[in-house]
Amino acid sequence: MRTLLLGLVVAAACASQVLGDSNLVKIPSRYSVIETMDRLEAAVKASSNDFQIFSRVNFQELAATRGDKIRPGQLLIFGRGGLLQPLLPEFPTSAIDLPLKVLVWEDDVGKIWVAYNTGELLRERHNIKGRDEFLKRMTEVTASFAKKASE
Repeated sequence: MRTLLLGLVVAAACASQVLGDSNLVKIPSRYSVIETMDRLEAAVKASSNDFQIFSRVNFQELAATRGDKIRPGQLLIFGRGGLLQPLLPEFPTSAIDLPLKVLVWEDDVGKIWVAYNTGELLRERHNIKGRDEFLKRMTEVTASFAKKASE
């Protein structure tokens, strides 16, 4: 299961590299990676929208199992069924970018960052039409969680 999850994370990271940073929002955090991620997880759980945490991936921990050392970084994968129904029937490839994900990492100078994709990514990548308001709300919800985690 961990190998499958790591494979999915790597695939998503590769896709992000191809698309560049045009739909990747990055905001600084005043907290450590762990504290930022704890705050993010708490914000998702406290949401009144029935969001579910699917996984919290600790990249530093995964690297350590191979004897590698990397800077701190964690990915939170979360969502709710209501996000799938408006997209999957007509745009099934959008599932590759769902559920929602937020990345928290430490850069090479020790600054902590929080990043997430916008609904624009889904619209552009999967040629989604007629769901602008839904994609906007999806971005707003993710942004609010990221803000609560980082401020």
